Amino acid sequence: MQHLRRMEGRVVLLTGGGGGIARGVARAFVDEGAKMILTDIFSEGMEKTKEELQRDFGAEVLTYQADGSKEEEVKAAIEAGVAHFGKLDVLINSAQTSASGLTLVEHTQADMDKAIYSGLYATFFYMKHAFPYLKETKGSVINFASGAGISGKPGQSSYAAAKEGIRGMSRVAANEWGIYDINVNVVLPLVMTDKLAQWGKENPEMFKKNLDQIPLGRYGDAQKDIGKVCVFLSSYDAKYITGDTLFIQGGVGMKP
Repeated sequence: MQHLRRMEGRVVLLTGGGGGIARGVARAFVDEGAKMILTDIFSEGMEKTKEELQRDFGAEVLTYQADGSKEEEVKAAIEAGVAHFGKLDVLINSAQTSASGLTLVEHTQADMDKAIYSGLYATFFYMKHAFPYLKETKGSVINFASGAGISGKPGQSSYAAAKEGIRGMSRVAANEWGIYDINVNVVLPLVMTDKLAQWGKENPEMFKKNLDQIPLGRYGDAQKDIGKVCVFLSSYDAKYITGDTLFIQGGVGMKP
């Protein structure tokens, strides 16, 4: 069977490129021929991702250290990526940090700012400054949201607020950018991470209880489950899908 190369010759910018989920998503893209621009506020994890992509796939990867909450750094990162590769086809906003585990009344304004600036503002800045280049390529945008915002998960008020803000902004962009043939979608992943695996070892009964609530009986794989869906949404096969939210959660949170 011939290996799919749906991203052959296409340039993808992925934020939060040092994170485990982002690394899996990046692997899915380069496996199908993409050239990657990775950005992150921290360089160490991002360089590890680059090394892995080059070692395992021989991928062309550019890294750029940038704080997504600072518009001038975002603009510089995008311009550096386009200067290097000559264009931009896909933007994926996955970066986010927050003060998880605090109730709403325990949150400070600083806690709320952390989530809003690292998630909502960063997504806004990347979309705003990527737009001229995506317009040229009739590109795609994928923004990461969370089931925490859909369900109102306790202890996640700032995180949920940022993620639901991203969903609303994505729908507006889908309406505004449709005339340029740019499609904008949101994914909600449920994925196995190193932290989750460690928590599962420390709390086996709770982990099993959570697992039992997933109809498919497992957490998603960042590359095979989350990354491949993102590749599809960025491909020509999905150009008629826009303004949508895709639940990649093994059946959790089914909607009518």
